[in-house]
Amino acid sequence: MANVEGMASWMRFVVGGLLGLGLLGCTSAEGEQVPPQPEVGLPLLGSDCDPLVQAFCGLPFPSDVYRLDDPTGLNPSGKSIRFGATTLPPRLKDGQHLPASLFYDHDGFSPGQAAMTYLPYASAQGCASPFDIARSLDDDSPTILLEADTFRRVPHWVDIDASNLDEVVEGDPDQRLFLIRPAERLRDGTRYIVAIRNIVDRRDGSLVPTSPVFEALLEDRLLDEDEGDLAAQWTTFARRRKYDDIFGRLEAAGIGREGLQIAWDYTTASRDSNTGYMVQMRDLALEAVGDAGPPFVVTNVDEDYNDLILRRIEVEMEVPLYLTSASDGFEPDNIDRLFLNPQGELQQNGTMTQKVVILVPRTVETEGAHALLQNGHGLFGSRTEGNGGYLTRIAAEGRYIAFATNYFGFDQESIGIAGEALAGSFPYLKSYTERQIQGQINQLLAMRMMMGRVADTGIVDGDGTTLLDPSWIDEDRRYYRGDSQGGIMGAAYMAVSTDVTRGVLAEPGMPYNLLMDRSASFQQFFIILRAGFGESPVTKQLVLAAAQMSWDRAEPNGFAPYIANDTLPGTPEHQVLIYAARGDHLVTTFGAQLMARAIGATHLQSDDGAVHEPIFGLPEAAPPLADGSAYIEYDFGLAPNPADNLPNLDGCDPHERIRRMGTHIEQSNHFFSTGEIRWTCNGVCDCVDPGGSATEEADCRATYESTCN
Repeated sequence: MANVEGMASWMRFVVGGLLGLGLLGCTSAEGEQVPPQPEVGLPLLGSDCDPLVQAFCGLPFPSDVYRLDDPTGLNPSGKSIRFGATTLPPRLKDGQHLPASLFYDHDGFSPGQAAMTYLPYASAQGCASPFDIARSLDDDSPTILLEADTFRRVPHWVDIDASNLDEVVEGDPDQRLFLIRPAERLRDGTRYIVAIRNIVDRRDGSLVPTSPVFEALLEDRLLDEDEGDLAAQWTTFARRRKYDDIFGRLEAAGIGREGLQIAWDYTTASRDSNTGYMVQMRDLALEAVGDAGPPFVVTNVDEDYNDLILRRIEVEMEVPLYLTSASDGFEPDNIDRLFLNPQGELQQNGTMTQKVVILVPRTVETEGAHALLQNGHGLFGSRTEGNGGYLTRIAAEGRYIAFATNYFGFDQESIGIAGEALAGSFPYLKSYTERQIQGQINQLLAMRMMMGRVADTGIVDGDGTTLLDPSWIDEDRRYYRGDSQGGIMGAAYMAVSTDVTRGVLAEPGMPYNLLMDRSASFQQFFIILRAGFGESPVTKQLVLAAAQMSWDRAEPNGFAPYIANDTLPGTPEHQVLIYAARGDHLVTTFGAQLMARAIGATHLQSDDGAVHEPIFGLPEAAPPLADGSAYIEYDFGLAPNPADNLPNLDGCDPHERIRRMGTHIEQSNHFFSTGEIRWTCNGVCDCVDPGGSATEEADCRATYESTCN
């Protein structure tokens, strides 16, 4: 019987190939009436939309029906994501769809994106939640995410999209998507199979019906004319070979066809597709500036800046530019893109200027050479973040020359570009990310300038007065720290830096596709997105999913696995210390935990062997940790994160408090100087707000008063 079935599969492969070449008539080798292939549409679909999910175009997403051979030859893998002209959502103002051409240079989908489909009125009953990820690995889990080649089940959880809850809970038809959220960063260039079974209708507990197309594929038959249009009929024939493979791999993994309501496959982008431009730009830029780093000029000096800072110096460095231009914020007639030659290789396009602020603590006059500490700012912030607060304290207590530069492309000047991208100005969708690649390289160049030119000759003003004496700098001790966006983008920094090997990432997370729905700070941007693309929550999720493919080239989802292991070309291994605030309103700890798993961090126990709660996929260890990366959570007595994809809004937002905690500063300083991660909290790190506790940390009252009152 197995040989007979194998022969049937092989015959369908031959027949499908001949039909694709127009060499066969209207009857298959098995005597079935074969539908004619539509003249337009994608090869496996006969349409721009997948008839597998008929209610909404673009679903399921992501899907390998859009991954085709690359006709340009520019993608090294030979593959290209080729959506149809109308696959992705249209914008409101003129009905133009998100252009397929924006994604031609991607050879696969995001390794962090949720797999999405539509099951009307679906319930998550019996499915894994973010608090019960291990449930997804049970034999009877209703959802399966499978590595196609290894048959390994991938841990995940299910979100029934609640991010537009007020608009859809009473709506007809239901528009809440079914999202399978990977609980680990997927492998690059790897094929995955999604299978969903036995999902019930949340209204009455009945099984959600399968679509006619999937039912035909499940039953290994062609669709009748009265069961679907021409595209639906065609796809049941064109995809039979693919589904022979999908069902065969599921069965090999112990997952039968019984109860299946939908299944499909998708392939993640290759590592080179996600990281190639960043690594290429880094290497070109560092070669261009050499060991000395970029030249600079002094633009401002604030003497006696405060009680802890001797002076604050502002300089403007000149760095190589690898964009078509470097516009200062939103300029409608000037859209920055990567400057590429016809072979798709980066080329320098002159230079741009980038401002850097440098804090010189008073301790340089008495305490000898200081280490270099680069600070990364928060969401759409600037280099001046913390200059009169936490960064001042850190610089003085830790004996650092602290400095910062804007995350070009993700700073306050870039808000307009982000808004335009979300509102449907299509070219900005790629420009927004490509500017961030240049911005990340500018960060690296700021460190190279400080450890090179500044450490060698210092900084003097126009009158020859020394502002920063080179003897004040120990250029061999170089570190990075960042909070919020600085912690998020700092993970990408740590993956590509050749000059910094130890970093602190505070309140971070990944990917943005996960973080945005669960963040209070992004709700205003969703208003812009709805203004550009309409109120449909399906459209919102599809736009964010498509955007994630581009974001991976700048944010940690593309880079975090290569911080400590399997490092990028020409890059050393790095060590990071990750801090997260339980109940954070702006960056969910689910994203921080996912980042920690991607890096291979250890969940560090307190000095009495405790953690707030075990975290799936993170091994625990007692302090001190002699090497490796670690993950630490601070608790502020808030409610747990919502299981749904919504922000935590309980109590006072603790997002900015860890950076002001003396225990954090002491632990970070020791880590920077020794590589050892020791314990500094009183048991587990917590603040009991507002009542207080004998075991809480010393700065709990001060941070509560300054942040929450």
